[in-house]
Amino acid sequence: MELDLDLASAPHVPLDHFWSRVVGAGRANEGLRADWQSQLAHVRRLGGFGYVRFHGLFHGDMFIYRETDGEVAPSFHYVDLLFDAILAAGMRPFVEFGFSPPELARETATVFWWGANGSPPTDYVKWAALVRTTVEHWVGRYGIDEVRAWYFEVWNEPNLGPFFRGTRSEYFELYRVSAEAVKSVDSELRVGGPATSNFVPDARFDGEVEDTTHHETVLTAHDLDSLDWRPVWLEEFLRFCADNRVPVDFVSCHPYPTDWALDGHGNGRKLTRGVDATPTDLRRVREIVDAGPYPEAEIHLTEWSSSSSSRDFTHDYPQAAAFVVRSVLGSIGLVDSLAYWTFTDVFEEEGAGRDPFHGGFGMLNQNGIPKPTMHAYRMLNALGDRMVHREAGLVVTRRGTGVAALAVHYPDEVTLSAPASFDTRAIADRTLATGLPQTLRLRIAGLAPGERYTLEVVDAENGWAMAEWTRRGRDPNPSLADVAAIRASAERGSVTPLTVSEGGVLEADEQLRPWAIALLSRA
Repeated sequence: MELDLDLASAPHVPLDHFWSRVVGAGRANEGLRADWQSQLAHVRRLGGFGYVRFHGLFHGDMFIYRETDGEVAPSFHYVDLLFDAILAAGMRPFVEFGFSPPELARETATVFWWGANGSPPTDYVKWAALVRTTVEHWVGRYGIDEVRAWYFEVWNEPNLGPFFRGTRSEYFELYRVSAEAVKSVDSELRVGGPATSNFVPDARFDGEVEDTTHHETVLTAHDLDSLDWRPVWLEEFLRFCADNRVPVDFVSCHPYPTDWALDGHGNGRKLTRGVDATPTDLRRVREIVDAGPYPEAEIHLTEWSSSSSSRDFTHDYPQAAAFVVRSVLGSIGLVDSLAYWTFTDVFEEEGAGRDPFHGGFGMLNQNGIPKPTMHAYRMLNALGDRMVHREAGLVVTRRGTGVAALAVHYPDEVTLSAPASFDTRAIADRTLATGLPQTLRLRIAGLAPGERYTLEVVDAENGWAMAEWTRRGRDPNPSLADVAAIRASAERGSVTPLTVSEGGVLEADEQLRPWAIALLSRA
C-alpha cells in the first residue's frame, strides 16, 4: 500500500463521521449501572459518539407503564435517571419504543435472559397514549429544542418472531399509531422504522410471517455473494406509509453480514457473507430510499457488527477492528449512521459473560478494558472532516492545517466478513494467523516543516487486551492487579514518532501485520 500525495494539488470533499453518530447498548435497565454510565462517557470521549440506542425502554424493569383497575399512572423515575446520565455524557438517546410492558402484552412468552416481551400490545390506543405521554414528559423535562434533536424508532426487528409475535401488517399498524402519537406532540420530532434484521436473499419474509422453508436458498448456494441480498420489509414499509400518509423521517434496518438459516430439518447454520457485504447492503438501501416515496428520509443502520451473536469470540480479536475500518471506509457517503452494536460488554441478553473476553459485542469488556474495535473507533474519530484521498484500505483527511490518515490491512486470503468463531476460539485464532505482512508507505507533501506526527499501529502484538490476558493464564476471574496490567497493555498500540521535513514532506514506512489498523496523526 503506497501513496505519494501533494496536498497543494489534492482535491478535498467533506467527510461526514457517520460511523460515530449512533452506538448501541443492550437494554435500558443496564444503563442505570454506574459502570455502564462510566463506560458510555469513556467511549464518547474516545469515539465521539453522538447518540446511544438500546432495547427495553418499556420493559417491566423500567416501571414506566403501571395500570391499576384500568387507570394508568406512568412513572418516569428510572428513565429520567438514565436519560439524565446520557445527556450528562454529552450524548443523546436514539429512542427505541419497545418492547411491550407486561400489562399490555398480548402473550406471556419472552426472549432473552431478562425476559423481553415481543408480543404486540393488546390495545393500540393505550400503546399510543403511552408513547405520547412519554414524549410529552421528555419535552417537559428537557425542552422541545432538545427533544427535537432526538430520534424515535418503533420497535426492534419486528420481522423476527421472538421480537414481534405478530404479523407484518400488525407491525405496520403499530408504526402508524406510534408515529402519529409522536407527531401529535410536535410535528418536528423525528420518527422512523422498520428496524428490521439482517438482509436476506430469498422470500422468507415476503408474507405476513417468516417462512423458514425458503432458507434453503442460502444453504444450497455455492457463492453467497452471488445472491440478491435485500433489506427486509423496507420497500413494503415505505409503500404502506405513503399509501396511508404516515410520516417517515428516517428508515432503519440492521445490516449484519450474516444469515442464521435453518435447513429442512430445522437445524441451524450460521453463515458469514463476503468482506464487502456491508457497503454493498448500504448501497442497496440508499438506492431504495432514493427511488421511493420518501427520498429525503435519513438512513440509520441502528445495529451492525461482524455478527449478531453476543458469544462470537471474533468480537474480541483484531480482525473485528479491521472489519470495522474496512467496512466504514467502503461505506463513506452512503448513509447517515452505522451504529456499532454495542459499546460495552455490560450486556445481558444471554446473561453475564463467563470470562473477561467471552465474545461479547462490546468495544469495551465488562471491566471497561478496550478491545481492538474500540481502537478502530478511536482512530476513526481522529480523522478530519475533509477527505483528500481514499482507496481500498486507506483514507487521508485534512484535520485543521495538518493531516490524519487511517490504513487497514485486511488480508486478501480472507474473503469473508471477519469469520465468526462460536463455541471455541479456534476459528478466530486460525483467522488471526492468516495472511502475510503488507508494507504501508506514505509520502505526503505540503505540510508545515518541523511538525511532529505519530504512526500508531494496533495489531496482534500491540494494543490487544486479550493477548495480555492470555499471557496471564486466561483466568476467568482475574485479580485487580491482572485487570490493571491487561488494561495498561491495551491503552494504545505501538507508536512511531515522525517529523515533517524542511521541504514540508512527511514520510512513513511500516510493515503491517495481517489485521493491523494504523493511524497517522499529529503528535
